[in-house]
Amino acid sequence: MVELGIDLGTANTVVCDTAQGIVLDEPSVMLLRSGRARRGTVVAVGRDACDLVGRTPAGITAVRPLHDGVVTDLEVARMYLRAVLRRITRGSWQRNHVRAVIGVPVGATALERRALLEAADEAGISRATSLDEPIAGAVGCGIDPLERRVHMVVDVGGGTAEVTAFCYGGVLAHRSCRVAGDEMTLGVYNYLREQHQLLVGELAAEEAKIRASLEEEPSLVVQGRDAATGRPRLATIPLAEVAEILRPISATIIKTLAACLDDLPPQAVGDVLADGVLVFGGGSLARGFDQSLERAFGFPVKAAEQPLICVAEGAARSLHNPALLEAYGRT
Repeated sequence: MVELGIDLGTANTVVCDTAQGIVLDEPSVMLLRSGRARRGTVVAVGRDACDLVGRTPAGITAVRPLHDGVVTDLEVARMYLRAVLRRITRGSWQRNHVRAVIGVPVGATALERRALLEAADEAGISRATSLDEPIAGAVGCGIDPLERRVHMVVDVGGGTAEVTAFCYGGVLAHRSCRVAGDEMTLGVYNYLREQHQLLVGELAAEEAKIRASLEEEPSLVVQGRDAATGRPRLATIPLAEVAEILRPISATIIKTLAACLDDLPPQAVGDVLADGVLVFGGGSLARGFDQSLERAFGFPVKAAEQPLICVAEGAARSLHNPALLEAYGRT
């Protein structure tokens, strides 16, 4: 039996095998070739597909299997999951004996959860369980959601941002915002086009956003096409300008999430104040996001050591914790 923890995100898919550790960490992108089949045939998935976004010839389309963290097209999600399984398993026997826990946003509806589990079942996962992503991320960071102590975590992914307070097998308070990392990328794209007359692709905008969070230099160089002449051009962008573009998007996310404090029981404040708020997900890496979150919440904020893979790792660990799956999982 192959046991997998799957973080099927809007931007990236991370798969953790309980025996081997992380076996896949690639963009959630798939290339489809038009054909007689209803949806065509799969050409590539993951990084191979992402490298061709914006470069696909006629007859090939790049698609993302999830939007805002949930399945919107059952057939596309099924094809994507099947392609992922083929990448990480050896032979049909392994593919027919897969048990998996798949992370889903807490704010996903019952219909959205059922669509994900149906896609997993049709892809060949014989025993699939959905688990709230904030809970899975907490487990991946070493937190026990079953203990008699309140914990609060913030998960900022590509499609959704969520804050969840939980204790002793149940969720105490939760707020969700479907404005997250993808809107940050879109903000960078629009800024480069409007303020610097530089046309860039989706991947270049995403890269600029990531580099703006990591660079120590005062500026970064972005390559694109001049909007006026159509010729290739390099533009030097001050990091302070990128941070200014991302600030209102981060503020929108934080304002929505901070409303969770109104739902938090007074008795829980002491636990959260002592332990702090744990933050993970790719969107949490935006420069200054943790400090802004700390000012809005009034609690100390701690960044996860592995913010991009902790959800998949936690989902895999939960496979060996039946009590946790009984409390928080859904089949």
